Amino acid sequence: MVDAAASTPEQERDHYFMQLAIAQAQAAEQLGEVPVGAIAVYNNEVVGQGHNRVITNLDPSAHAEVLALREAAQHLGNYRLGDVTLYVTLEPCTMCAGLMVHSRIKRLVFAARDPKSGAAGSLFTITHHPSLNHQVAITEGVCAAECSALLSAFFQQRRAAKKRRRQLDKLATQSSDKLA
Repeated sequence: MVDAAASTPEQERDHYFMQLAIAQAQAAEQLGEVPVGAIAVYNNEVVGQGHNRVITNLDPSAHAEVLALREAAQHLGNYRLGDVTLYVTLEPCTMCAGLMVHSRIKRLVFAARDPKSGAAGSLFTITHHPSLNHQVAITEGVCAAECSALLSAFFQQRRAAKKRRRQLDKLATQSSDKLA
């Protein structure tokens, strides 16, 4: 973690907007969604925000990044988002990284790496692919520990709930076998 006394204005701004993205991630978690949040910023103003809603919306494309960039495009009246910085609590997937390239955002700031599906350096590097017509500047690791802990706790709770359901199903099966 960066010492606050040694922070640059850009680091302080990144931390501030990442905290807003974390609040979005917490909103996703309250809905039972994977806790990922995103904030789109233009001229130091939030112009779009989103959190995962794939389950809630029954929409596989309803990722935090997609929702935030859609809102930003509507707010700015343009699908080209050349001066937008996107703050995301988790490294984007291939779909979201592709959207960032196509919308031509200026910069991506993400917290935690995603070694299983990250497309901004972990598994793929779509945001900097030399064959594409746009590359996205990246800053990573802002509030990484906090975002990683949020995701880890969410998946730990999910695994525990799944284990409890399996145990209950097993007990129910055993009970019905005894009654038969």
